[in-house]
Amino acid sequence: MVKIEVHKFSAWFGANRVLRDMEMEIFKHEILSIIGPSNSGKTTFLRTLNRLNDLNPYFRMDGMVELERQDVRSIDVEALRRRVGMVFALPLPLPLSIFENVAYGVRMHGEKDKKKIASKVEESLKQGYLWEEVKDRLDESAFKLSGGQQQRLCIARTLAVEPEVILFDEPCSGLDPISTAKVEDAMVQLKEKYTIVLVTNNVKQAARVGDRTAFFLGGELIELDKTDKIFTAPHDKRTDGYIRGKFG
Repeated sequence: MVKIEVHKFSAWFGANRVLRDMEMEIFKHEILSIIGPSNSGKTTFLRTLNRLNDLNPYFRMDGMVELERQDVRSIDVEALRRRVGMVFALPLPLPLSIFENVAYGVRMHGEKDKKKIASKVEESLKQGYLWEEVKDRLDESAFKLSGGQQQRLCIARTLAVEPEVILFDEPCSGLDPISTAKVEDAMVQLKEKYTIVLVTNNVKQAARVGDRTAFFLGGELIELDKTDKIFTAPHDKRTDGYIRGKFG
């Protein structure tokens, strides 16, 4: 089933058109990898899905982006961002304990029962593949965690408010291979409950975790297909050239 629909979508920052006439469907419980060279519009597209681009006064868009047949512009922005969570390239833990980082959003959404909060923290840390590493030091500062652990903490914090969609914007760009593998393992497990959209400059990562892959170039969607098809027999020569490292 379709979770997100994009129709005739274009985006500008001032006079600069960064995305052009996008047509796309994103399915429930899939990982959609988005690849393409720098300045191809990947992150702008991602930030449209939860209206983070609205924070830029020069941003404007045409066309339609729908979450379960509802125009994202008609959804209360705070409600939308709860339904569509985001994990950024650099982990951004709060200046709080490990426990309170995850509990923060739960409390903000009105939960006061300490047992329910603790249960949600544990569940979210397990889903983020971090519980076993931190369960005995939940009261320590989140800043004592390694970079890879901080990123998985941010994933857990996103999961704690029970989103429907999780957006990953280069989540492994600063991580070592072991931490990257743990984040990828978490993503593969999470698609059982969530819809995931992953922007990555690492084409091997896109191939490892994506059910389908979209290739962006110059603000246009060049090709979208099953990941194995994109990486073995793409329709467009530009897709093949990018995957083979001929440009980008």
